[in-house]
Amino acid sequence: MVDGHSIAPAQWAPFSQQTHTAFMPEPLKNQFNQSLIALLAESIKATFEPFDSQAFEQHVLDSNWAGRELKDRMRHISHSLHQYLPSDYAHSLEILKHASAAFSGMTHMFFADFVEVYGLDDFDVSMSALALFTQGSTSEFAVRPFIEKYPEQMMAQMNLWAASDNHHLRRLASEGCRPRLPWAMALPAFKKDPQPVLVILEKLKQDDSEYVRRSVANNLNDISKDHPQLLIDLATSWIGQCKETDWIIKHACRSLLKQGEPQVMALFGLAQPKHVSIEDFKLQSEVKMENTLEYSFVLTSQQGKLGKLRIEYAIDFMKSNGKQSRKMFKISESDYAEQIKVITKRHSFKSISTRKHYAGAHGLAIIVNGHELINGQFLLT
Repeated sequence: MVDGHSIAPAQWAPFSQQTHTAFMPEPLKNQFNQSLIALLAESIKATFEPFDSQAFEQHVLDSNWAGRELKDRMRHISHSLHQYLPSDYAHSLEILKHASAAFSGMTHMFFADFVEVYGLDDFDVSMSALALFTQGSTSEFAVRPFIEKYPEQMMAQMNLWAASDNHHLRRLASEGCRPRLPWAMALPAFKKDPQPVLVILEKLKQDDSEYVRRSVANNLNDISKDHPQLLIDLATSWIGQCKETDWIIKHACRSLLKQGEPQVMALFGLAQPKHVSIEDFKLQSEVKMENTLEYSFVLTSQQGKLGKLRIEYAIDFMKSNGKQSRKMFKISESDYAEQIKVITKRHSFKSISTRKHYAGAHGLAIIVNGHELINGQFLLT
């Protein structure tokens, strides 16, 4: 979660999947508006008649509201709820459970946030609430302080959720313990030793829900950033069991594939492309901000067919400090029967929420099976 920007509330699509969006989405914080607060007050009042809905709305929509970003608005709602609900935490939670039925997606998240802020000292009651709230949105952020405070007890709970019939709970079991969950507090203990996490992922490696499998893959990708060989060994032992597990492995290895890690390349049959050459490489020499860079090249094989190739391009982006930083993008991956393949591509330099562009010299390289075969320079103005 990043202040002021929107993410998909239902399946939590990462920002990287929005890279080529041609427009700037409306800031997600704008969904936390007067209408939402009025609905929340109304929903609570319907369950708990003594609730002072008018005072609550005025307290939330104070003079600082307009300047608050997303996380600050969510936390301010939690603090306001605490002020106007009963002092007894368990009683307040029962009221919020009933009220939460009127909400879904990102706007549902302040219910789990309330538990995160006020429920750390009441484990059992909080777990029941988070299990409910995750089904309307996600409790993946709220469980993390509990993991830090009650590591063994919390991971035992996560293992129970991993065996649930409900795919939202199984997904929470995986997503909540990711060592490097984006927009959330890190879990240093699991970055150092992910073994408790792997116990959960083992249970979910053949899950029939793509929602759950994607979380398992993302968790393993997190682990690979601190323990690459662990993921390589795990992928080698898991591969070939079933199509669901094979998909998880491939998606989990995406960072290592971008790095051209030889063992991972070999695992997926991506051999060193000694038989492949690039001809007729064309790259625009200059592109303006908000416009699109065009480039093309021809892949040629010296042994009859191109074969199994993973084709990527890398852009060396100019940063604010005057240095370049490389970002990889996948073009395609397939078993090519042809001997020659012409590729024409574009890369947009339109404004996006996930990357700030800076004028200056940039580089573009073509990567085949982890090996850079050709590169060029262009100017962003």
